[in-house]
Amino acid sequence: MQVPASFDYQRAESVDQALELLQRFGEEARVVAGGHSLLPMMKLRLARPEVLIDINDLHELDYIRQEQNELCVGALTRHRALLESELVGRHFPIIHDAERVIADPPVRNRGTIGGSLCQADPSEDLSAVCGALHARAVIRGRDGTRTVDMAEFHQGPYETAVGSGEMLIELRLPVLSASGSAYEKVERKAGDWAVAAAGVALSLSDGRIAEPGVGLAAVGSGSVNASRVEELLLGAEPSEALYEAACRRAAEDCTPVTDGRGSAEYKRHLAGELTRRALRRAVARAAATEA
Repeated sequence: MQVPASFDYQRAESVDQALELLQRFGEEARVVAGGHSLLPMMKLRLARPEVLIDINDLHELDYIRQEQNELCVGALTRHRALLESELVGRHFPIIHDAERVIADPPVRNRGTIGGSLCQADPSEDLSAVCGALHARAVIRGRDGTRTVDMAEFHQGPYETAVGSGEMLIELRLPVLSASGSAYEKVERKAGDWAVAAAGVALSLSDGRIAEPGVGLAAVGSGSVNASRVEELLLGAEPSEALYEAACRRAAEDCTPVTDGRGSAEYKRHLAGELTRRALRRAVARAAATEA
């Protein structure tokens, strides 16, 4: 039986108290809500925090609301709430696509978007989704808040821009007109980590692609923002030739490794093909919205 190393436990009743505890205990402290990412790593002794700060009582961070041209999502929002939200589905079908293939109902009932993003696992679905959506992360510390683009939020495998004494408190997603998005994933079994996955978000303007975003998962050392694919799509008219070119570029720009889920060559092929499929579906959804 795998058992984590010993740790102290604190339960925060407000964001300010959580920040005070994080500042008091420093780099040896970690916050926990759902725990489905952190606790397995603790059992394997891959993570050994000295203090766990339980933030499940911070209901002020559990919300989904639209503010002008942005959808604001609190970091403590559960996967289930995202999946059941009509507002999320209307503006960002890519999130519903991804949430349907994340783990299983018990995990989705407890796991949070903040926990998923802060884990920064290279195979994590919502990191690729938020990268494709060009989301912004709001980080709070004792000295105030700062906002970080998702491309800068993930700094490497299991590393984020959240510093010691800070918390991720909110995600902000730009709401675009005539927009569409989609997520495609290959997994060994239902609810498993991705063998490879791709997400695409875009809008259409006069029949051409605007504001493209492409995110890949499980095909590199970190969450991959396929910037060269985005450059290819910007201003282009959707066509099968464009989808094929995007497929090739996504395959070229990822850096998968061979492991128990498949060979690097197989994952590279998947990265390209899944980008093609997600792009085609995103364009179709945007066209239906535009009409």
